[in-house]
Amino acid sequence: MNLLLTSNRLSPVQFRLSQVLRILAAIILFQSLFYKFGAHPDSVALFSILDLEPWGRIGLGTIELLVVALLIIPKTQLIGSFLGIGIMSGAILTHLFVIGIVFREDGGRLFSLALLCWSCCLINFLLFYKLFRPH
Repeated sequence: MNLLLTSNRLSPVQFRLSQVLRILAAIILFQSLFYKFGAHPDSVALFSILDLEPWGRIGLGTIELLVVALLIIPKTQLIGSFLGIGIMSGAILTHLFVIGIVFREDGGRLFSLALLCWSCCLINFLLFYKLFRPH
């Protein structure tokens, strides 16, 4: 189904909101790739705590890169939002139950970014899901 054609069923405000949300989510996910692919000490420490270093860090970075591409392309933003919800749910749960909200004295910044990205993906998904669900 062509999302560019069906997006006309959203109000102009909903459509602009969707654009802002998916771009913001893509930016958050993209900026984290520098830490994951660059083997930043904080990223290595986090994935070492989870016993997923290095393959978990590199694998998750690759999946996040795919989600960024899916979010940016209008025709695939619904899939990108769905995957973004899943990835960020994992990040949020990991913060809550394993590493804590504050990691390495970041003041909860990483956790806050995960919540923001999750919220952006969820709202965008809900805006567009109604256009594709079976009637």
